[in-house]
Amino acid sequence: MAGVASASDNVVDVVATTPIVADLARMVTGQRARVSGLIPPMGDPHTYEPTLRDLRSIAYADIAFTNNLLLEQASLIRVVEQGIRPGTPVVALAENSSRYGGELIQLVEDVALDTVWLGMRIAGSGESFGASRTSEVELQATGVRGPGDVAAFLTTAFGEPEVYLNSADGFDRESNYKGDTATLPVDAHTHMSWAFSQPGIYEVDFRAQVIAEKGARPQPVGDTTVTFAVGVSPTEAGKDKEYVLNEGHQDISVDLDEGKILIRGDAPAKGDTRINYSYPPEQAVVEVPNSAIKEIPASAAFRFLGRPGTDTYMLPQAVLGKHVHGELDPHAWQNVSNAIAYLQLIRDKMIAVDPKGASEYTANADRAVNQLLDLDSYVRNRIASIPRERRHLVTTHDGYAYLGKAYDLDIAGFVTPNPSIEPSTRDMVTLTRTLENLQVPAVFLEPSLEGRAGVLTETAERLGVQVCRIYGDSFSEEVTGYIEMMRYNADSLARCLNRQD
Repeated sequence: MAGVASASDNVVDVVATTPIVADLARMVTGQRARVSGLIPPMGDPHTYEPTLRDLRSIAYADIAFTNNLLLEQASLIRVVEQGIRPGTPVVALAENSSRYGGELIQLVEDVALDTVWLGMRIAGSGESFGASRTSEVELQATGVRGPGDVAAFLTTAFGEPEVYLNSADGFDRESNYKGDTATLPVDAHTHMSWAFSQPGIYEVDFRAQVIAEKGARPQPVGDTTVTFAVGVSPTEAGKDKEYVLNEGHQDISVDLDEGKILIRGDAPAKGDTRINYSYPPEQAVVEVPNSAIKEIPASAAFRFLGRPGTDTYMLPQAVLGKHVHGELDPHAWQNVSNAIAYLQLIRDKMIAVDPKGASEYTANADRAVNQLLDLDSYVRNRIASIPRERRHLVTTHDGYAYLGKAYDLDIAGFVTPNPSIEPSTRDMVTLTRTLENLQVPAVFLEPSLEGRAGVLTETAERLGVQVCRIYGDSFSEEVTGYIEMMRYNADSLARCLNRQD
C-alpha cells in the first residue's frame, strides 16, 4: 500500500530503512499495511542521512524494519530507535535471520600485506556507561612524541583521504576538542592508514570517551600511549616492550567492559604462543619496517603528508575505502535463501503487531517465498551456465560474498597493493595482470559508481574487457525491486562472463 504515514486512518504503518528491506516488507504486507521506505532507490545505506519526512514516518510507525549489522549509518539507526514511539518494535532483519535458517558470513580481512595493518575498534556492550547500539565512542589522539610527524587517515574507494590524526598541525587537549578524533559506533571497527615522516621511535597518546546518546556529556573510558618503531629496530623502544606487532590485523581497541584501551588482533606478536591476542599498549610496540617506505603522491589532497615525491613510512589500511563495520557481513540478501529468512521474520513480526491480518500476511509471505525459491533456482542456473574458469567477479564494491558463496562465484575483487595512496601506474599494472591472468571478459560496476571508477573502467577498456552493471545495496529507475535486481545480476553475470571474443 502506498501513501504517507498517518496516525488518523487506522492503517498499520511500517518503516523500512533500505529499498531492499522496504521491497521485501511490501511483499508480505500487500495492501494490508502501508510501508514507508527511508532510503530512496539510488541512495547509499552506508551514508544516508534522514529527512524531515523520514522523521514523520518514523514517529507514526507501528513497526520498523532495518537490515543493520552496521549496514546503515549509525545516525540513521539512532533516529529510528529514538524517534519511534515507546514500545514500538524495531527489527534488525540480518541480525535475526538465523532463527529462520539464514546463514551469515564472518568478515575476513585481507592480511596479505607485508606489514602489520592497524585499525581502530570498539569492543564490549558499554552497559556500565549507559551505552546502547546507537551510542558512539570517540578515540582521540592528544599528543605525539618522536622525530617527525604522524598522520592517520582513511582513503576512499576513489582516492580521497579523510584525515583523523595529523600531528603536523598540533593538538588541543581540551575535553570538548573534536580534532584528531575517530568516532565509531559501539561494537564496530574501522581500517586506518598511518604515515610517519621520519624514522625513529614514536609515542602517540590516546584517550577514549563514550557518548551514550546524542547531546549527552562524554564519559571518559581511559587513556594510553601506543609506541611505534619506524624504520628502526623495535628494541630501541625499550626493554619493557615485550611484544612486537609486525604482521596481520591489529586494532587499537577501546574495551568498554574493561574500561581501558588495548591492542587486539588476529595475529600474534612475535614470539607469542597464546590464542587470545590482546596486548597492553605499554608492553607492545608496533613495527613499521623500512619496506613500508612510500612516495607521497602528487595530488594536493595528500599535501598534509609532506612534499610530493618525498618519502614517508606507511602502514596501509589494507581494505580500500572507508569501511566501518562489525564482525559479520551485512549484505546477506545477496543469497536468496537469506532473503527468504527475511520474509518469514517480517511475516511473524507483522502478525505480532496486527494479529487480525495474520491470514493475509501468511498468504502473502507464502506466495513471496515461492517466488524467491524460483528466483534462487534461476540465479543458480544462470551462474552455473558460466564456465568455471570464467566465473570471476571483479568489482569495486566488496558486497558480494554471499552471492559468491551461495552460487559458486569467485569474488576476485580489486584492491590496490597500497590503498592508502591514489592508484598509481604500478596499481594499474597489477589490475592489468589480474584481468589478464583470470582472462575475464568483463568487470562489474554498480550504477552509482559507474562515473567514478576511473582506474577500473580505463584499464578494462584498454584491455578490451567489457564493463557491465551489477546491483548491490539499492535499485534504480531500471531495476525497482529485489526479485528484478537478483535476476538482472544473474543475467548480467551470465551474459557478460560468457561473452566470446
